[in-house]
Amino acid sequence: MSETVERRGVCLVIAAPSGAGKSTITRALLASEARATLSVSVTTRQPRPGEVDGVHYHYISEQAFTAMADQGGLLEWAHVFGRSYGTPRGPVEAALARGQDVIFDIDWQGWRQVKVAMPNDAVGVFVLPPSLAALQDRLIGRAGDDAAEIARRLAAARAEIGHWREFNNLVINDDLQRCVAEVRAILHAARSAVGRCTGLAALADGMAGQG
Repeated sequence: MSETVERRGVCLVIAAPSGAGKSTITRALLASEARATLSVSVTTRQPRPGEVDGVHYHYISEQAFTAMADQGGLLEWAHVFGRSYGTPRGPVEAALARGQDVIFDIDWQGWRQVKVAMPNDAVGVFVLPPSLAALQDRLIGRAGDDAAEIARRLAAARAEIGHWREFNNLVINDDLQRCVAEVRAILHAARSAVGRCTGLAALADGMAGQG
């Protein structure tokens, strides 16, 4: 679709087990899609060295987080290892209204919540590794993980993969460039959904003699 045509943005959720390349695919899309932006989550954990508020996360208190959740201000949220993480609804709604696509780097549990909260806007893509053996090799290649941690991550990956049927789309990252192209094609197709093409409605109705 031409970027000059008015449309509503897409919520593109990309999920994958750790090591399958989700972050790399997300960065590639953001670098090539001028109308796409990354959803920045809120969290109650402290910033790590090098992290910037508003870029990596919005860092807030537990009280503020609870208030946002209670008031419907979060599209999805989770509590992990004593810390809370969530996606603010307001910035996403504003971006969609401007015709921007919002890319989410979240897990299957977040996807469940987003598709309930934004049923007409959410598109989910699950990324598979070529094999568990290939995934294990990628995890081993990461500095700092011992055998026990790799085993834990592989077990978590199998559990994550078990939820692939909940997504609209399934791709395999056996070739990064091809995988990015497939995810980009999914995004472009979603932009053409009838309910999203607000700028084409008058044109289509006029051609049909309904204007």
